[in-house]
Amino acid sequence: MTLSSARRLVRVLYGYAFLDDFVLLYPVYALLFADSGLTVWQISSLFALWSVTGLVLEIPSGVWADAVSRRLLLWIGPLLTAAGFTLWVLVPSYWAFALGFVLWGVKGALGSGALEALVYEELERLGAADRYGRVMGRARAAGLVGVMAAMGLAGPVFAYGGYPLVGAASVLACLLTAAVATRFPEHRAADAGAESGEGWAGPLRAGLAEARTDRSVRAALLLVPAVTAVWSSLDEYTPLLVRDTGVAENDVSHWLLLIWAGATAGGLLAGPAERLGRGGFAGILAGSALALAVGAGVRTPAGIGLVALAFCGFQLASVLADARLQERIEGTGRATLTSVAGVGTDLATVAVFGAYAVVGSATSHAAAFALSAVPCLLTALIVAAGRSGARTPEATVRP
Repeated sequence: MTLSSARRLVRVLYGYAFLDDFVLLYPVYALLFADSGLTVWQISSLFALWSVTGLVLEIPSGVWADAVSRRLLLWIGPLLTAAGFTLWVLVPSYWAFALGFVLWGVKGALGSGALEALVYEELERLGAADRYGRVMGRARAAGLVGVMAAMGLAGPVFAYGGYPLVGAASVLACLLTAAVATRFPEHRAADAGAESGEGWAGPLRAGLAEARTDRSVRAALLLVPAVTAVWSSLDEYTPLLVRDTGVAENDVSHWLLLIWAGATAGGLLAGPAERLGRGGFAGILAGSALALAVGAGVRTPAGIGLVALAFCGFQLASVLADARLQERIEGTGRATLTSVAGVGTDLATVAVFGAYAVVGSATSHAAAFALSAVPCLLTALIVAAGRSGARTPEATVRP
């Protein structure tokens, strides 16, 4: 339980987060799909397939993470993504894109729950569990710095070598991510259920029992997808939104930097914002939803600034919702319950992709973004309405 141990953990975490998102394909893969002849419906179906894959595997992978090594899952996942990206650039077709998204979905499921559980329990072991929100906020910021670095490099790399070179750089980033993941410290003993011969049933039973008996855990499980699903789905369409404002294709990645700079700021604000009550949390969601609707609705490059402000607020709210969930969990099924929240997020994400396909095909990307603000506003109203029912000091500290 030393300061050096904590520093090692956060160094590996921040490095992992940066490399995991330092993928030059991110700002251009929607364009790759469109340039390969895919329609808006086909592109949305790929995103939905991605989410469905994660949905199917989310809870089994969370149980696996509670029963075996979480570090193992964190380094296997990026290798699968590397294989998917290789397919995209070597055989650019709908079915190659679909298989790549399946592999990417498996990777997401393996890491979802495992990363949060590993970090929280390592911090708890070091007596620093109260720093989880701040640490994960900075980790998400590090990931978004990786996104922005990729966006800055995507333009010139694409101009020099097209999609093949962008794809090769993305595969290399995945391999480096896997290498860094092997350096995560992990001191967790084998799960008690596995030791007693229950295998994976032990962690699953423990996690679901806690959710069933603890109302605060159930509320936290619902809040995560309600806050996260919409904006995390919309980020897949941001290149198309930016291009529709009249920006030259070679400049799309540069405008996306502004959006992700906003999201990065949201991660860094998680520490100071940890003491926000329900009213403050609801205000962040409502303000972000309004900024999203107005920024997308004006359909000019200037409006992208408001979209960036919206992503700042949504990222901050997502970090706070995750921190609340981790604080509520007390049993051995931490990764399992985090994966349950991930299932909720995946279900909502599939719904958003479907709604976006309908609205985007009938109207425009700007209209689809603006209408996506409605569920965010509804979530803000529900959170604010719950304020009057908060009867304990503890209930007013967190959203």
